[in-house]
Order: sequence, then C-alpha cells, then structure tokens
Amino acid sequence: MVSTVSAKNGTWRNWGGNVTVRPAREVTPASVDELAAAVRRAAEDGMPVKAVGTGHSFTSIAATDGLLVRPGLLTGIRKIDRAAGTVTVEAGTPLKRLNLALAREGLSLANMGDIMEQTVSGAVSTGTHGTGRDSGSIAAQIRALEMVTADGSVLTCSEKENPDVFAAARIGLGALGILTAITFAVEPLFLLTAREEPMPFDRVLAEFDELHAENEHFEFYWFPHTGSTTTKRNNRSAGPERPVPPLKGWFEDEFLSNGVFQVANWVGRAAPPAIPAIARISSRALSARTYTDIPYKVFTSPRRVRFVEMEYAVPREALTDTLRELRAMVDRSPLRVSFPVEVRTAPADDITLSTASGRDSAYIAVHMFRGTPHQAYFTAAERIFTAHEGRPHWGKIHTRDASHLSGVYPRFGEFTALRDRLDPDRRFRNDHLRRVLGA
Repeated sequence: MVSTVSAKNGTWRNWGGNVTVRPAREVTPASVDELAAAVRRAAEDGMPVKAVGTGHSFTSIAATDGLLVRPGLLTGIRKIDRAAGTVTVEAGTPLKRLNLALAREGLSLANMGDIMEQTVSGAVSTGTHGTGRDSGSIAAQIRALEMVTADGSVLTCSEKENPDVFAAARIGLGALGILTAITFAVEPLFLLTAREEPMPFDRVLAEFDELHAENEHFEFYWFPHTGSTTTKRNNRSAGPERPVPPLKGWFEDEFLSNGVFQVANWVGRAAPPAIPAIARISSRALSARTYTDIPYKVFTSPRRVRFVEMEYAVPREALTDTLRELRAMVDRSPLRVSFPVEVRTAPADDITLSTASGRDSAYIAVHMFRGTPHQAYFTAAERIFTAHEGRPHWGKIHTRDASHLSGVYPRFGEFTALRDRLDPDRRFRNDHLRRVLGA
C-alpha cells in the first residue's frame, strides 16, 4: 500500500490520507549521480527538494510544492560483508524486499517495526522502531550512511568518518540531505518464539517491569473502554521452527485482524455509541497462540485497515503512570475510541534526535480509524504525554514545535547547527520542518 502520485493532476498523498501535496515537478533518479544533478538543478531554480517513500508518515514531513524525489529506482542490495556483519542497501529499497533478501542469504536485522512497507530511508529518517529490551530502532542498527547534500555533493559518514553527521543523520528527518545508501548491522538468521495472550490491563501495568526484564521483545495492546489487553512476547529460540499454520494465520491475521476489524470500524464510525461494545468483543476475538518462525515473520504483520496515529516516547519509568492517566481520561470523556493503544519499549541510544536518545523509553501509540474525527482524542492524549516529558514520533501526528522540542532533546542544538552547516539555504525545507526545527 504505497503512496501515489496521480497521473492526472500530479497530486501526492500519504497512506493515511491526511496529507496531500502537488509538487511543481518530480524526478525518479536511476543513480546517485542523477539524483545529485537533480538537486543542483533545483538549487539553480531556487526550488525546495523533498524525497518521499511509501507515505507511511502521518505528518507532512515529506511534503513539498517544489521538486519531489521518488526513490523507486534506487533499490537493491549493494554489498553484503559477512566478515563485518553488515549489508549496504540502496535507500529506496522497501523493508519487505530487504527482509526477504536477507533471509535468502541466511541473515537478519536484530529488530524491526511491526510493518515492512516503508522504504529503508523513510523508516530510518523518521525513527521507525519496534520493541526491544536490548535492541533499539532500525536507525540504531545503522553502521554507515551515504547521502546527497544541498550542494549536490555525495557525503558518506560512519562512527569514524564524519562522526558528527553520523550521530544526527541516522534520524535526519529529511533535513540534512537525501539518503542514497544505508549500511546496516546484520547477523545470522535466527528464530523467534512468539507468545501472544490476553491479560488484564491492571495486571500488565503491575507486572510491567518484570515482563520487560524477562523478555527480549515485549509489547501489548490495550482496548479503550475495556480492562483488557493482548500481550506479545518474542524471544530467541533454538527451534524447531513452528510457524502459524496457513489457514489459522489467514483467519486470525487477515480475516479477524483486518477484515472483521475493518467492518467493526465502519460500524463504529457510523454509530459511535456502539464502540464500547465493539471494543469488548474485539478484545476477546483473538485467542492465545504460540509459534516459532524467522524474525520478519514474527515482528511484522499486515496492516490493511487505514488509520491516523499519534505516538509519544516517555521515559520508561513513567509508562505506568502515563497509561493510567490515559485510561482515566478516556473513561471520563465522551470519546469513543475503536482502535487499541499500542505500547512498546526501546533502550537508550546515542542518536541526536532519536526518541530514545539518552534514555530508556516506552512508546504509547494512539490511533483513530481514517475518516473519524481524531483531534479531541489526540489533543487530550498529547497533553498527558507532554506532561511526562514525552517526545513525539517524527512520522506521526503531533502539534509540538521547535520551542518545545528543544526542551525535551538535550542535543537539539547540535542538530540545528549541523543543519545550518549542511543546508544553509534550506534546500530541503518545508513548512513541517520549519515548525519542528525552527527557521
């Protein structure tokens, strides 16, 4: 489910349907040299430049009325270095294609998010993450980067080469340059055993520290208007491989989690008073299951029901208080929320504008079905998240600006100073970056 540019009117829109733009022109470069030339030409014309991937961000982070760069021809694996434990991949490669190619080579990323439709460059630029006790976001697994900067030159960086750029560009928001290649750390393909089961909300919060400490990857979904959650624990396994049987997988992951859930949301949108009853049914629809498979088949799932989303990272120790306040807010409000709240974790990392920069973090994601008014819910949730030093996910809806973000990111000034050096004329500008990074 990629974003599209209409051939009729040149309109680009994102997956969530909440961002629409009409660029002045488009380019789909077939090489780094072609991309560099396009950036230089845009500079001569005084035109801003933005690269887009599959449109899975809910913000206008990639929007432009200037030159829109499509990375569809900058795909594929450049190099696998088994001795170093790395793979270098073109930046327009979809995560799905990368995961499949790595599996064929007997390799895998250590951790990944819960969908794999995004391009690798879009995923890392916005801080896409899964859940992990010890392993962090996709960007935290980067070992080197290549990008085209505002003057059309090609810059490479790593911990040893241009380390100041490397520290920031792993989650660069599209503000420092256009990524052309990414080198990831990889490891021999392994198996994960997933254990999924329902658990009462109060029990999950009471035992959260223990559940987090005992599992390599722990996450849960809370269904608003209920006291129920669905928990998922993923841990490495010696095998044997025991995947979900195809028919059972189709029934649970496609028919129930996508097909029936889609219908339930249509009903809820048409008749909001029915949502609490629907939520109670939804929270009981999926039964407990355990299966063992290769990583991308455990970490990722199909997501076919369209929605809009807000997600904040709070200090991990603040999670339980934050969630209790969120539940109390929903319970005392007239809000009717048909989508579950997703909760994940990440260890502290050293990336300048990572949501986990310098602190162990917990992520709380709130969603609303596409076409359903979300502002009241998101505004109330955001008020709670920011009160707990929350940092908004860079690819998801939020209202924060540079004055706020500079207070929750101790290294914010490092990033903006680097931006001043690499893009003094703001070739990669747009209204969204002006708001979150300042003028």
